Amino acid sequence: MATTRIMPLHIGKGRTVSKAVSDIIDYVENPQKTENGKLISCYGCDSRTADAEFVLAKREYITKTGRVRGADDVIAYHLRQSFVPGEITPEEANHIGCELAKRFTKGNNAFVVCTHTDKAHIHNHIIWNAVTVDCDRKFRNFWGSTKAVRRLNDTICIENGLSIVENPKPHGKSYNKWLGDAAKPSHRELLRMAIDNALAQKPESLKALFLLLQEAGIQVKTGKVTSLMAPGQKRFARMDTLGEEYSETAVAAVITGDKIHMTQKRKPAQQEKMGVNLLVDIQAKLQDGKGAGYARWAKVFNLKQMAKTMNYLSEHGLLEYEVLEKKAQAATERYNALAAQIKSAENRIAEIAMLRTQIINYSKTREVYAAYRKAGYSKKFLAEHEADILLHKAAKKAFDEFGFEKLPRVKELQAEYTALLEEKKKAYGDYRQARQEMQEILTVKENVDRLMGIEDADTEKEKEHGLR
Repeated sequence: MATTRIMPLHIGKGRTVSKAVSDIIDYVENPQKTENGKLISCYGCDSRTADAEFVLAKREYITKTGRVRGADDVIAYHLRQSFVPGEITPEEANHIGCELAKRFTKGNNAFVVCTHTDKAHIHNHIIWNAVTVDCDRKFRNFWGSTKAVRRLNDTICIENGLSIVENPKPHGKSYNKWLGDAAKPSHRELLRMAIDNALAQKPESLKALFLLLQEAGIQVKTGKVTSLMAPGQKRFARMDTLGEEYSETAVAAVITGDKIHMTQKRKPAQQEKMGVNLLVDIQAKLQDGKGAGYARWAKVFNLKQMAKTMNYLSEHGLLEYEVLEKKAQAATERYNALAAQIKSAENRIAEIAMLRTQIINYSKTREVYAAYRKAGYSKKFLAEHEADILLHKAAKKAFDEFGFEKLPRVKELQAEYTALLEEKKKAYGDYRQARQEMQEILTVKENVDRLMGIEDADTEKEKEHGLR
C-alpha cells in the first residue's frame, strides 16, 4: 500500500563488506518476525547465503570493471513496503513485495524479500544487491527513484485490488500520521488481529490461546462471557461482539479442528464497490442488536441491490436459473484455471532463477573448492575463502536435491525463463478480469438464491440438526 524512500546501504567505518551485508540481512530475516523463515523469498540468490553471494558479486564486479570505492560505496539497497491492517495476508504481501522488487530492478539484481508480522500492519523489507546478476554493472539510485518506486508500487497494488495513498506527502512522517486517522485500525480490529495471530500459532486449548493473547499485550477477563481489552482501550469487549468468527464458541471449534477460521478483512476506505452487492439479512442483523434505523436503511439497500441484480440478469441473458448456474460454474472454473497457470509459472520462474544462480556460483567457485579439497580441508584455507566455499556447497546441495545427472545450460534456462515471464504477464490480465467476472456473477447468484429461498445443502443439514 505504501513505500518509503530507497535507502542505500554503505560499508561505513569499521566494518567489512561482509559484515555490512550480513548485519542488515540478519535483521530482516529475523525468524520471530517472519514466522520462522516461512515469509522469506529470494531471487537470484539463496536467502541462507545471500550475504556471501552479495560479497562474491562485488568481488566479481571489481575484477571485471576495476572500479573500487571506499567506505561510501553502496553495497545494497533497502526498501520498506507497508499495507493497511487486515487488508492482506502475509503470504500475499510477500508475493507483492517480490513483484515490486522484480519489476523495479527489471530482474537484473538479486534480492531478498522478508515479510514482518510483528507489528499491527504487515510490512515487507526488500534488500537488493547493488551489483547486477551479471556482475558488470551496478544499480544507480537515480534522481526521483523514490517517486518512481511509489508509482510502481501503486500500480501493483491497484492490479491486486489493494488500497493506496492517494496524495502522499513529500516529507517523511510516522506510519500512522502518513496513513491518516481514518485508516487506523480500531481497538476491535486490533483484538481480531491478535486472535488471528494467536490461532495461527495453533494453540492446543482456549487457555493456551488466552496465554498467547496476554503475551501480545491483550488483557483477558474470563467468566460467564470472556472479554478482551487491547492496549489503549478503555473498556473490555466481549468476544461474541467481535464477529461470528471471533466468538468463544467459534474460536474453540477452530482449535479442536471442527471449523476453519475465516479472518475478517478490513475494507479500505478508497476501495471501489462492486456493481452488485450481497443482500443484507435484516432479521439476522436485528437479532444481533441492530435497531429500527438500521432496518429501514437495509430495506432500501436491498431494494437497490435487487434492482441491480435484475438488470445484470437481463443484460447478460441469464433469465433461466440453470443458465445462471452454469455461467457461475464456468466463471469459477476459468478463474481457478488461470490462477493455477500463474502459480505454476511463478514456481518454475523461481526455480529457474535459483538454478541459474547456483550454476553460475558453482562454476565460479569450482577452482577454489578443488584447492580446498587438495589442501585437506584446511581450517586456515576455509577461513580465507569461506564465502566461496559456502557458495559451492550450497550449489552442490541444490543439484543433489534436484537429482541432476547433467546440469542444464544457463542459456536454455534463460530462454525458458523469458518465455514464462511473457506467459505470466499475458495470463495476469485475463486473471484479473476473470476474478472480477467471477465475483460479480457469484454475488448475483447468491442474491437470486436468497430471493428464491434456495439454501446450500450444508445449511439445511445444520438447521435440521438444530431442530433435533
